[in-house]
Amino acid sequence: MDINGKKTIAVCESQPVTAEGLHAILNQSNDMTFLGRAESLPAASELIRQFRPDVCLVDKSLGIQAVMDWVAQVKMLSQHATEIVVWGVSITEAEALRFLQSGAKGILRKTSDVATVLACLGAVASGSSWMADSVFRDSRRIERQSRSQLTPREQQVLELVEQGMKNKEIARELGIRPGTVKIHLKHIFQKTGVRGRYGLALSVMRDKGLLEMVPLS
Repeated sequence: MDINGKKTIAVCESQPVTAEGLHAILNQSNDMTFLGRAESLPAASELIRQFRPDVCLVDKSLGIQAVMDWVAQVKMLSQHATEIVVWGVSITEAEALRFLQSGAKGILRKTSDVATVLACLGAVASGSSWMADSVFRDSRRIERQSRSQLTPREQQVLELVEQGMKNKEIARELGIRPGTVKIHLKHIFQKTGVRGRYGLALSVMRDKGLLEMVPLS
């Protein structure tokens, strides 16, 4: 919901000082405004229901599984376009991937500077997905050349990794042994230059245009 032409930002944050800091930052923005604060996930749901903010910034410390479930519920039940950004003092690649797969549109660290916070909220409010490269340990893209080197089976494994499947699930889906999946993954890592299954999945999302990776200066 725009107010005077500005995108509205809500925050679900247990620390009042942090929320006040965001309030002060957004007061200085020309195109965003602070809508309100919730101290819990249920309160955030009610805030979204009543005021329909463009973006809700949610603290990861409220519980990883609880936040994931909440994000999925909001995206499933919401009849309006409130997008979710998850932030925390530290966020691993695995956590970032799980939040994104649950429906979050932005991943942000609390250690980010003001410009980065505003850039993230602005991008998500405008309909983009956003994550700083600092969350992504290996920011290398999967180049087309390296992707073309993958065998058809490796392409299948790559797509299932992107969907968040574990090795046993991939093996069951493709009718192969889990050990064979590990071998395929090893070859994929070697050919793409990306290390780790979570980094691989994030890289694939970025290459498909599903996630904007923003390098920090």
